Amino acid sequence: MPRGILLHFLVLVAVGAASGGGGGGVWAFSSSSSSRLGEQPLSLVAIHRATVGIDAAASVEASPRILGAKGEDTAWVTVNFAAPHASDGDWIGVFSPSNFNTSTCPGPSGSDSGPVICSAPIKYQLANYSSDYGKSGKGTLKFQLINQRQDFSFALFTGGLSNPKLIAVSNKIAFANPKAPVYPRLAQGKSWNEMTVTWTSGYDIKDAYPFVEWGMKWSPPTRTAAGTVTFDRESLCGEPARTVGWRDPGFIHTAFLTDLWPNKEYYYKIGHMLPDGKIVWGKFYSFRAPPFPGQKSLQRVVIFGDMGKAERDGSNEYSNYQPGSLNTTDTLIKDLDNIDIVFHIGDITYANGYISQWDQFTQQVEPITARVPYMIASGNHERDWPNTGSFFNGTDSGGECGVLAETMYYTPTENRANYWYKTDYGMFRFCVADSEHDWREGTEQYAFIENCLATVDRKKQPWLVFIAHRVLGYSSGFFYGAGGAFAEPTARRSLQKLWQRHRVDLAFYGHVHNYERTCPVYDERCVSPERSSYSGVVAGTIHAVVGGGGSHLSNFTAETPPWSVYREMDYGFVKLTAFNYTSLLYEYRRSSDGEVYDSFTVHREYRDVLACVADSCPPTIPPAT
Repeated sequence: MPRGILLHFLVLVAVGAASGGGGGGVWAFSSSSSSRLGEQPLSLVAIHRATVGIDAAASVEASPRILGAKGEDTAWVTVNFAAPHASDGDWIGVFSPSNFNTSTCPGPSGSDSGPVICSAPIKYQLANYSSDYGKSGKGTLKFQLINQRQDFSFALFTGGLSNPKLIAVSNKIAFANPKAPVYPRLAQGKSWNEMTVTWTSGYDIKDAYPFVEWGMKWSPPTRTAAGTVTFDRESLCGEPARTVGWRDPGFIHTAFLTDLWPNKEYYYKIGHMLPDGKIVWGKFYSFRAPPFPGQKSLQRVVIFGDMGKAERDGSNEYSNYQPGSLNTTDTLIKDLDNIDIVFHIGDITYANGYISQWDQFTQQVEPITARVPYMIASGNHERDWPNTGSFFNGTDSGGECGVLAETMYYTPTENRANYWYKTDYGMFRFCVADSEHDWREGTEQYAFIENCLATVDRKKQPWLVFIAHRVLGYSSGFFYGAGGAFAEPTARRSLQKLWQRHRVDLAFYGHVHNYERTCPVYDERCVSPERSSYSGVVAGTIHAVVGGGGSHLSNFTAETPPWSVYREMDYGFVKLTAFNYTSLLYEYRRSSDGEVYDSFTVHREYRDVLACVADSCPPTIPPAT
């Protein structure tokens, strides 16, 4: 490490230690150095225990020093490093901002010195990933970085992840424009002819004016201003989000593109106008406007849950955490010309309070979200935190308590804290519930679900779909089976009469990391013996668990319940294709190859939706004699 950088780092550590930034008690996190299935890898780094023992014989050097010189928002970095006493526990952490010592710790000054490093790395790799490191003490690793608004440095630690000791820090590197607008996310607005564009940048509204330039081909472009929001550490509910997982989120901008022509292709660019009139542009993209509600045209929908993020450079031992995430992402990208809208139904990033991971997720899915509406639902890993209004009093959000999901992605909710909403797409009506808030009869959400199901015109929108993260219908996943309910307790008792009364065609859930599809079922009984072709009266709802988006897989019960038609412990997603008012194709595709492994068709007419079914027969008067 160059002598000037070494001295600068040591001075800052000493100053920070003297000021006592942050108390010692709030930094107690996982100290295991081995990867554990289903655990956020950054939580394995006991950064609160880190010590500093800069070794003049150790070094780290990163190149190139300037990234994205041609406007790229991702770049590969080569890191060369050396240690006088190499061991298997040595690792390289990527820190952003590059100044990651005690001077940046929160909290008042005092006598308690607190930790010497108070922010987790944004990613890491074990030093022995470089094959010769154990023998020579020298190694080379490749990291893929994304533009996250701050500069970066690389640190060499000994002692494993559980007792890290910092022995060397690299030079700083940065993107040419760290503040650049990046990672646009499309979502449907509250009306069918409105598209929202959300993106992230380093520009506050006082620094530059955010806007979207957009229009149809051969037409003069329009500029629409965007709103700007952010949040601070105190907006979050607990650790690690408020402590070692905290990272400044930058600024999130959303513009509303209105009065769209149905099915018309639009082009757009995100931009920021600086005070001198110059414009910082994002990339050039296009999207196709949604169809009019009831429009008879080919409409293709993808639904999955529980995907998370992964690292293309092998960092963070993500092969044990979200092993299917990249396969799902890449398979969808390959077929994107045949996809119109995507629903990611909860457990979005699995950041679990490590804020940097949200940027990395938005970059991973950007080829999808910049082209088609990406509609999300709230899951336990977005929302749950004790004493914050969650229906489930767990800690799965890592202290995020819904703030990240509500800010980073737009959804057409009436109240962003209550993550339920309806959205229409041509011949489809989607009723998206929030399983992390009470759904039982008499609640605000129950009233929303009933209204959403009841207000659709089935002549024009025959395909009625219910969505929630947790399984409110049917699953033979081991956890639900062990409880005996094969779903969240009381869920079916609360909702199945609504589904039956309003003839819900399909219900989708995540939470259980596998794939399962039921027969058309009501009150735990199959109402049709068919498996691959359904027609006629809507006598029950088909329920599907599509939680195999990418996270570690879940087992099933040993015995298959009679209502379970197909189940598979693999990664995948469902694709729905509506051809017209009477014909629908359902396909389950594996993420590994995009091929179809389960499918069925539905053919029915409007009169079949009106017909009498169990527990839902409209009153009639006998004909006059």
